[in-house]
This record gives sequence, C-alpha cells and structure tokens, in this order.
Amino acid sequence: MAREDHPVHVLMILESGYPVRGGGGAESQVRTLAAALKRRGHRVTVLTPRVPNAPQARIDRCDGIPVIRLPVPRLRGLARLVLWARAGAFLLRHGRRYDAWHAHIAHYLAALACLLHGRKPILVKVSGWWELKRGVLAPGAGPLGALARAALRRADAVQAISRRIANELAARDFSPARIVDLPNAVDTARFVARTAPAGAGGLNAIFVGRLVPEKGLDTLLDAWAQALRGRSDARLALVGGGPLEADLRARATALGIAGQVDFLGHREDIETLLGTADLGLLPSTIEGLSNTLLEYMASGLPVIASRVSGSEDFVVPGRNGWLFDVDDPGALASNLADAAHIGAAARRALGEQARRDVAATADVNVVVERLLALYRGARASGPAYSDLSTHGN
Repeated sequence: MAREDHPVHVLMILESGYPVRGGGGAESQVRTLAAALKRRGHRVTVLTPRVPNAPQARIDRCDGIPVIRLPVPRLRGLARLVLWARAGAFLLRHGRRYDAWHAHIAHYLAALACLLHGRKPILVKVSGWWELKRGVLAPGAGPLGALARAALRRADAVQAISRRIANELAARDFSPARIVDLPNAVDTARFVARTAPAGAGGLNAIFVGRLVPEKGLDTLLDAWAQALRGRSDARLALVGGGPLEADLRARATALGIAGQVDFLGHREDIETLLGTADLGLLPSTIEGLSNTLLEYMASGLPVIASRVSGSEDFVVPGRNGWLFDVDDPGALASNLADAAHIGAAARRALGEQARRDVAATADVNVVVERLLALYRGARASGPAYSDLSTHGN
C-alpha cells in the first residue's frame, strides 16, 4: 500500500483507442483524471489497444502522459484473443511497477486485470449503459460473460458513476461494500460562468454531443417546435457530428424551425460556446453520467435533462434546472417554455447554483482526492455526493 504522502503511479486501462478525436466519456475521463493527477505530482500510464481511429505509435505521450498501445490484428475474432494475450503478458511482466490499476470500462480487459492484479489495488469503473445492457455485465452475455462478471467482482472497488448504476451492480451480486458511488470528474477551472448582463433578452440554448439516436434529438426538435417555434429571440445550437445530421436538418425544416437551429458540427472551443449560452440541453434516452451535463453546470448553465442515470443525480427541478421523462416531447416543451418565460435573471440564478453544485460534488480535485485514497488501498467509504434534492434553494 502506498503511503498517503507518497506520489502514486497509476496504470489506467482502456478497452478503446486513446486519445480519440471526439471520443467517448471513458476516454475523456481518462484524459481529465490523468492531467489532474500529473498536476498534483503523481504519475499515470495509459494502456490501450491500438485501433484505426486513434494514433498508431506503439509508445507515445498524450498531454505528457505515457500511452502504451497494444497491437491487435484487424480480424474481429482473432483481435480479441490477441489483445487478451498481449494485455495479460504486459500486466504480468510490468504490472508490479504501478501502485494501482484503474480499469475504465468494465469489460474483458478489466476482468483480466482483476484476475492478475495480485496485491495491487484495482479499481474498475462502470461507465454506463453499454456495460450493463450490452457488455459482460448484461444478463445475456453468455458463459464467457459470466466468467468475466465473476472476475470483476474480485475488484477491490467498483466505481459507479451514478446511483442508478450502483443499484444495478448491487442487484447483480456485486458486494455493496465494494461499490463506490463516485461520479465522473469535470475540471471546473476550464469553464467560466456566462458574464452576459442579467437583463439580456432572448434564449440561447445549446446541445453538445453526438448526433445519434440515443441522444433524443428528434424529441428535442419536436419539443422546440411546440414551445418556441416562430420566436426570433430563441435559438438552438447543436454542437457535434453524427449519422443523424441530415435527418435532423430535414426534421427541423419540416417542423418550421430550421431558421432557429444552428448545426455547428464538431468543435474544439466548447468552453467558449458554453460561455455564450443561457441553457444546456440533454434529452438523452440513456446515459451513465454525461460529461456534457457536468460541463454545462460548470459553465453556470441551468440544464433541461431527461430523467436518466446521472442526470437525475445532479439536476434538481427548481434548484438548478428541469427534468422530464424520456421520449416525452410535451414535458420537454413545457420545460423549454418555462425556461424562456422566467427570464435571464432567474435562469442565471439557477445556473449559478448548478455551478456550485457540480463544483462541490464532481470537481476534478474532489474526485481525485477520493481516487487517491482508493489507489492507496482504502476501502469504499460511502457516497461521493449528497442528495441534492434534499437541499434548499
């Protein structure tokens, strides 16, 4: 066990490429945590497969963090076996040099790490719906999935990024004593609350994410048309790319709102864009805990979000935003109308509370402090955040 005053060297294990342009939540979290640990004098190494949509160098650095990429063949069935063999060989040969291992996707590589970690503390993160519904944690994953689940239960700690995920893990026979309620982290210092005058008119709403079915953007456009069609002072920015862009453009035209909707594509200046918005939107049909949600709140934006994993932990109606049931455009339209009606000053007050809430519960320094305790061998010690819904405004 590493001493509390001694820097730690963490091996972060990913079962996806790293870094990936416009990558998913797990990749973004590795980057955020690695940078924060490095700033505090700790060391991180990332172990990942070499995949086509990421850099190809066998040994590389990203933000000054060493990245080791394991070569795998392109053949689908063979790739998995080769990856397991090479990952196992690396962990057996080099794993002892690290003080702790942190697997960021609860899938086969994480299960392999749980079998091989020896006395090193190992933390496995359950990132969201994919592991639970389609990965090895899904009930229908078959005999190999059952073996992987048994291995994952041997982790010293299993990080659940939402209460819903924590409850799912307990229902699937993970020891409650090993489940750690610990959300994704956001570097709040990157984001600055909007400085527009409280009396500024209009409504500038923003969505950031992939244009894919699970983001619920058809519901968003339908609700926008119900609540705000024809309002020249109401604009909706969709930031991100994806396979649904053409369909969404056509839907906006059919609904008569094309003049209010801006498709901005993939952008690298997210902090700047959020700083010009009044309202963050997250109409997803499923999530684990959205990094975008945390970034909205860190930017001082009130949020309208669907009632899904993660969002329901952070968004509290009347305190920092609005919630609506999944695939309910009528309820979302009501939320949009309310957000427009209450005016800029009231929205700003909700946004200021959102920033305070996320800073207290998911700021990267708060999350890293708890992670360091786990890396040093501490046991799970209760939830990382209080129930926001019990707090007054």
